[in-house]
Order: sequence, then C-alpha cells, then structure tokens
Amino acid sequence: MPLLRGHARRHGFAALGLGIALLAVLALLVQSLSQVLAGTAAPGLRLAMLGGAAGLAATALGALPGLVLRDLPQRVEDILLGLAAGMMLAASAFSLLLPGLEAGAALLGSKPLGAAVVVFGMALGVLLMLGLDEFTPHEHDHTGPCGPGYERCGRIWLFVFAIALHNLPEGMAIGASFAQGDLAVGLPLTSAIALQDIPEGLAVALALRGAGFAPLLSVLVAAASGLLEPLGALLGVGLSSGLALAYPAGLGLAAGAMLFVVSHEVIPQTHRNGHQTSATLGLMCGFAMMMVLDTTLT
Repeated sequence: MPLLRGHARRHGFAALGLGIALLAVLALLVQSLSQVLAGTAAPGLRLAMLGGAAGLAATALGALPGLVLRDLPQRVEDILLGLAAGMMLAASAFSLLLPGLEAGAALLGSKPLGAAVVVFGMALGVLLMLGLDEFTPHEHDHTGPCGPGYERCGRIWLFVFAIALHNLPEGMAIGASFAQGDLAVGLPLTSAIALQDIPEGLAVALALRGAGFAPLLSVLVAAASGLLEPLGALLGVGLSSGLALAYPAGLGLAAGAMLFVVSHEVIPQTHRNGHQTSATLGLMCGFAMMMVLDTTLT
C-alpha cells in the first residue's frame, strides 16, 4: 500500500507538472502565432529550420552503418553515449543557459531577476519532459516497456516514442538558440547537437537491430527519428520569440529539457554495464569538444 500511494503521488505530480508546462507552452505558442500572422515572425526561423535539418541529416548519417553492423562492443557504445552526453551538457551550459542569463539580465536590468526567468524556463522544461516520460508509452533498450498503455503499442512504436523523448528537446534547443537570428548563439549549439546525433543515430539503429528488427527497417526508423529535430526547432523558435522575456525563458526551457534527458536517460544507460570510467572519460571529452566549439565559433 505505501508503494501504491507513492506511485499515485508521483503520477499526480507528473500530471500536474505536465499540465502547467503545456499551458505555459501553449501561451507562448499563441503569442508567437499572433506575431506570424502580423508579419513579425522571429528573424531566426529560417536558420532554426536549417539547424533542425542538420540534426536530421546527422542522425540519418549515423544510422547508416546499422545496415551492416549488428552491434558494437558495449564499452564502445557507452563511450559514444558518454561523448554525446558531455556535448549536450556543455551545449546546455554554454549555448543556452549563459546566453539566457545574459539576455534576462539585459532585459530586466537585474542579474537575479534575469536568472529567475531562466530558472523558471528550466523548471518548465523539466516538468514537460517529466510529464512526457510518465505519460508516453515507450521502451528503452535496457529498462523495457513503460508508460500507460504500452501493451497496446507495437514494439517498434515504443522505440519510436522513446527516440522522440530524446530528440524533441534537442530540436527545441536549436530553435531557441536561433530565435533572435544570432549565429554566435545558434551555430555552436547546432554543431554540437549535429555531431552527437551521429553516434546517437547509430546507437538507435543498433538497439533496434538488437531487438530483432530487420537492418533496413532499423536504419529507416533511426533516420526518421531525426524528423523530431526540425519539428522541435520550429517549436523552440516559436516558444522563444514574441514577448521579450520569452527568449531567456525559452532558452532555459530547452536547457532544462536537455538536462533532464541527459540525467534521466543517457548517463544512467552508460553506467549499467560496468564501464562507468570509460563512459565518464567520454563525457569529459564531449564536454571539452563543445566548450572549444563554443569559444571558437563565436
């Protein structure tokens, strides 16, 4: 009974959080749509869509070796995922949170108030991903199926939903970073996400092959999962444009969503197979790579 009550409380908290996040997202999208209708859409819309397309292309490129490879040594897979996690962590810090803090402080004339806006956005991003993770049926390679109604979905769709939970915040981050048309913010982040999409696309294709799916189907599904990035970019640029404070809040939201995915899914997955040290070294290398990209492309 205590276990059931604890699950019910967690379920209720996730539902409340998802509701709050969706209402906030809807409000931001409505005011963004009004701008589009008024002919004052975000200047970075075209750049955001190009960035999302780059993520899609990188995911498809990474998935291609799945046509001939059935699996990778587990240590290599954990290192690659650690590399991707490190790049996502650094991208969240250098290309989302720091520009968000700077923009918030400039708009409000106060660093603490600017930070509060970014933290509010982060909270929305975490609540959004927490709710989606709780209420979307999906399946991960190691933990099996989860979410309501998973038994009514085919395994291929459960994998697709799991992939969507990873790629959506990446696309949102690309869109948010280009919302003001600033290449100095968007280019390093898009480069980092595209680079880490290559091993991620391969990992997805190999996970599908390991689950028994045909090579071509595995590669096609892994490549198609990249479609969530241009769609997420459209959502991200919409959320981060419009009201002036929507920009730092949108950057915070994208960062919160990415940090949630890294902590909740990617890092635990790299630590399940006894290769924690190798995965951590991969994470450090990914973080350093992104830091260099951010400082050299701005």
